[in-house]
Amino acid sequence: MKLTNKMVVITGASSGLGRELSILCAANGAHIIMLARSTAKLKTLKDKIEQSGGRAVYESLDITDAKQVHLTFQAIMEKFKRIDLLINCAGVGYFQPLTEMNTEEIDQMIAVNVRGLIYCTHEAAQAMEAQKCGSIVMIASQAGIITTPKSVVYGATKHAVIGFANGVRMELEEAGVHVTVVNPGPIRTPFMNNADPTGNYRKRVDRFMLDPRHTAERILHAVGKNKRTLNLPWYMGIGSKVYQCVPAVFEKVCGPFLRMK
Repeated sequence: MKLTNKMVVITGASSGLGRELSILCAANGAHIIMLARSTAKLKTLKDKIEQSGGRAVYESLDITDAKQVHLTFQAIMEKFKRIDLLINCAGVGYFQPLTEMNTEEIDQMIAVNVRGLIYCTHEAAQAMEAQKCGSIVMIASQAGIITTPKSVVYGATKHAVIGFANGVRMELEEAGVHVTVVNPGPIRTPFMNNADPTGNYRKRVDRFMLDPRHTAERILHAVGKNKRTLNLPWYMGIGSKVYQCVPAVFEKVCGPFLRMK
């Protein structure tokens, strides 16, 4: 994707996939606007990007606060005048049986993964619609297509993201705004520290886990091609299609794999 001098806003930029995307976009000439809650991590990342010759600014933001999101995007538009690419990367997950979850964890996943993403997209979409161009990336998950035991709430939030993205894509296409949904499998990032505190799931799927740098590269390539959907790894994408055709058979045959959490 040609990113030279593009204004790129990335949520969840302080760690994991968001961090890799920030570094990669900056290396390709974009001006990065990094959003996350951790000011210390954002400052460290900004320094790293600038030391490599890139351009980056950051704002501390809780994306679950609608008013704060509005004021932050308003400030971005006042200063930079446009948003060329929004990458909704902020997310949180807890892999537990539904009956063992507390309501705070449930509310947090819904607030961050769904409401926060919608708030940010709502703000960026208005700017892109006015400028008649732009791209929006929604980081969903394979769990949003095949929701498995111990990820029922997380999967539900990502299913909501996929549905939201499909509708927004149709609403904005006449304005020249492209929407790409990314459905990754497990990625080797700090996300797993909260999602899987015991480390048991990571041990079981370690050989399948995606590299965050490679994932970031694939995402930017997909955006450059205006792809509507990117499934990673490719074989999970095939599995998702089979599941949609014969879900009962798929669950029976692949049951042990689906219960790896």
